[in-house]
Amino acid sequence: MTPSHAHIARSEILREEMERADIDALLVYGNAWHADSLRYATDFGIQEGQALALVGKDGVTTLLLDDRAEADRARAEGNCEVVFAPKLIEAARDLLSRAGNRRVAATPWRLMPYGLTRDARDLRISDGAALLEHLLMGKREFELAAARRAAALADEGYKVFRDAARPGRKDYELIAEIEAFFRAHRVPENFMIIGVGGVEVRGMAPPVGKVIKEGDLVTTELTPCVDGYYAQVCRTLVSGTPSDTQLKSFAVFQEALEAGLAAVKSGVPASAIAKAENDVFRAYGLGDYVTSEYTRVRGHGIGLFPDQRPQILEDVHLPIVGDSTIIVHPNTYHPDAGYMVLGDTIIARANGHECLGGLSRELFSVPVRG
Repeated sequence: MTPSHAHIARSEILREEMERADIDALLVYGNAWHADSLRYATDFGIQEGQALALVGKDGVTTLLLDDRAEADRARAEGNCEVVFAPKLIEAARDLLSRAGNRRVAATPWRLMPYGLTRDARDLRISDGAALLEHLLMGKREFELAAARRAAALADEGYKVFRDAARPGRKDYELIAEIEAFFRAHRVPENFMIIGVGGVEVRGMAPPVGKVIKEGDLVTTELTPCVDGYYAQVCRTLVSGTPSDTQLKSFAVFQEALEAGLAAVKSGVPASAIAKAENDVFRAYGLGDYVTSEYTRVRGHGIGLFPDQRPQILEDVHLPIVGDSTIIVHPNTYHPDAGYMVLGDTIIARANGHECLGGLSRELFSVPVRG
């Protein structure tokens, strides 16, 4: 398979960074929940098991996979040498020993298997997280172009979702329609969760067969992938006519999102964005509902993985990088209405942000058909 233009561009950028850091090779770890570094280096989106890739400054890459099916898939994609390695650490140690006296940086260091880091000096590997981390956050124009296309498809996908959310339908039927739409538009991956109901619903999850009833809130986040890059949209709708309580509750989320977006610009800490969102809830006496008991994050980075650094939380002080893509979403539980979501993917700029989505931020209503 011919390498994608994005992979060719990333490979050249990575070689330049390795040259600048005086590194001969980069050892990259990945699994299904921490896939962005591996994807940046190899263009392989791992789905099962674990992987280690040794990327040489000379452009030669060896990808070790401990799942046979994943190894077969990687060979079919054909971007590098692929080795099925059920004894992953042993295979990696052998690969490193054959690398000789080359200077090898390893990333993400915090996830690197202990069987490698405990002998880091003997294996001649060092912490190389900083080398790749800034590339994952700050985006080049070809990466932003892919994110814009993904965001446009997320908007179109939500329209399909909204039309499908009729009383009497099961949650997995909505999922099926969205997946069919995305596959028809050559979207190979989409992270999606859903919530259906009222005040009893505390969050979103994979579908369980819940039937939509008139008056239910239906929440979702759609996260399609285009050329390896994800964008996300979060929206809430009501099956039927929204009640006054639902509209009043949702207005808090609208205000919180606007406050969070107003705080975004390159250089500000992630904590400032989270605080801006949370302070709106506190002003309405809803401070308890911005804690970890009811919500996970107030947004996060997004790019080669649906959920990347930085996490938008009040105790995360990592500065927002210029030209990074993040989603701001004050998603949480409201005691009067239930779990509600609202969020858009944006590009952080020096003096603000560029929103990639174009959907209205209203509480959508799906008419009940007679």
